Amino acid sequence: MVVAASYPFLEVFWTMLIFFAFVVWLWILFTVITDLFRRHDTSGFMKVLWMIFIIVLPYFGVFVYLIVEHNGMTERAVAAQKNAQSQFDDYVQSVAAKTDPTEQINKAKSLLDSGSITQAEFESLKAKALSAA
Repeated sequence: MVVAASYPFLEVFWTMLIFFAFVVWLWILFTVITDLFRRHDTSGFMKVLWMIFIIVLPYFGVFVYLIVEHNGMTERAVAAQKNAQSQFDDYVQSVAAKTDPTEQINKAKSLLDSGSITQAEFESLKAKALSAA
């Protein structure tokens, strides 16, 4: 450590490297724990054993879990992403206008003819329908 004491920049660099490695390990730890609790293909007893293993031997436990369950983690992550994309697509389709502009204009015209809306409101609805097309 005599070399590090005469070069304070190296001490700062070493501290940053250790801090970065610790943050990466925390990220991996949270990923493993999240995957462990989201699993539906294993029993609660196995989840408890994995958690005990991760708590007793943190680094070793996380790395063993990554080695043993890497394929399953990938499959579960891809399935979760597809599920999220599907839910987003369904939401977008549910809030998007499903009628074409001519139908919207016809509905606005019938509202105008019945006296429910004014001419200015009709023109506004017509402009919105044409701009969405």
